[in-house]
Amino acid sequence: MSTVAVYVEQRSGIIKRPTFEALTAARSLSERVVALSIGACDAEMLGAYGATEVVVVEHPLLREYSSQAVAVALAQYLRSSDIRTLLVGGTAQGKELAPRIAVLVEAGYMPDCIELSSDGNAIVAVRPLYAGKVRAAVRPLTDRVVVALRPNMFTARTTESAAIPSVSTFSPTIEDRDRRVVLKEIIRNEGKLDVLEADIVVSGGRGMKGPEHFVLIEQLASALGGAVGASRAVVDAGWRPHSEQVGQTGKTVSPNLYIACGISGAVQHLAGMSSSKVIAAINKDKDAPIFKVADYGIVGDVFEVIPKLIEKIKAIKQAATS
Repeated sequence: MSTVAVYVEQRSGIIKRPTFEALTAARSLSERVVALSIGACDAEMLGAYGATEVVVVEHPLLREYSSQAVAVALAQYLRSSDIRTLLVGGTAQGKELAPRIAVLVEAGYMPDCIELSSDGNAIVAVRPLYAGKVRAAVRPLTDRVVVALRPNMFTARTTESAAIPSVSTFSPTIEDRDRRVVLKEIIRNEGKLDVLEADIVVSGGRGMKGPEHFVLIEQLASALGGAVGASRAVVDAGWRPHSEQVGQTGKTVSPNLYIACGISGAVQHLAGMSSSKVIAAINKDKDAPIFKVADYGIVGDVFEVIPKLIEKIKAIKQAATS
C-alpha cells in the first residue's frame, strides 16, 4: 500500500496515546509512515512507534489551537503530496478535525474504525454499527480517505527496527478567517485520568442516587488507580461532567477493566464500553442488561458492595507492601 500519514495529537508537548496506536496501525499498512505534527514534537519517540518521516507544520497562526486552521494546514500538505490515506485518533479532538480535513481534500471519511487492513492500494476498515450489534467492513470509493480510529482498539507497540525518522517542515498559507474559533485554555483537575487513556474505568449510573454518592466511585477508582466514568443519565442530570460520559453519545472506551456501578446497561451505554477487556457489574437488579455483557457480576446494593471492595483492595495493597 502507498504512504500512510498519521496526525500527531499532543498537548503541552506530550504526545497522546491514540497517536502511537495510529502509528502502530499505519505501519501494518505501509512501509512509509509520515507523522504530521503541528509545531515541534518528539520525532525520536514517533520513530520508535513506526514513523519513517516527520513533517512539522509551522505557522504563527497555529500557535493557538484552532481545528479550522489545523484542518486547512493539513489539507494543504496532503494536496501537495502523494499521500492518499490519513489516520487520526478518534479522540474528541480527532473527531472534530478528521471530517473537516476530509471535506477540504474531497476524501472519504471512515469514523470509529476498530480494525484495518489493505487490499492492494485500497484500505479496508471494520467499524461497528447499530450500537455495536453488527460490524461492517467498509472501503472508500474516493481516491483519498481519512480514517478515525477508536481509541484503545489498536495496541500501541514500538518497533524493533525503529530508526530516527527524517524531519522536514511545511509552511501552509493560513489567514485569520481560517481560525474563527481558537482554543485558549484547557482546565482539568490535576492528576485526574481521562477515561479514554485509563487502563481501569469505574463508572456510576442512576443507581448511585445522587451526585453526593459519587464519592464512592471516586474512592474505588482511586484505590484501583483508574478513572471515573458516568452514564448519560448521570451526565444529563448534571451529577458529573460530560468529559466522563461513556456511551454512544459520550466516549468509547476499551480499558483492561471496566466496572459498572448502578448502571442498568442501556444499549447506548454498552456501545461505549462493551469492547473492554474485562467487564464487572454491580447492580441490585439481577435482570439488568449489563449482566449479559459482564464477565463478572455482583447482585447487590452498590452502597454496601463498593465500600467492601475498597476495604479489600486497600488490604491487599497493604499486605503487598508489608
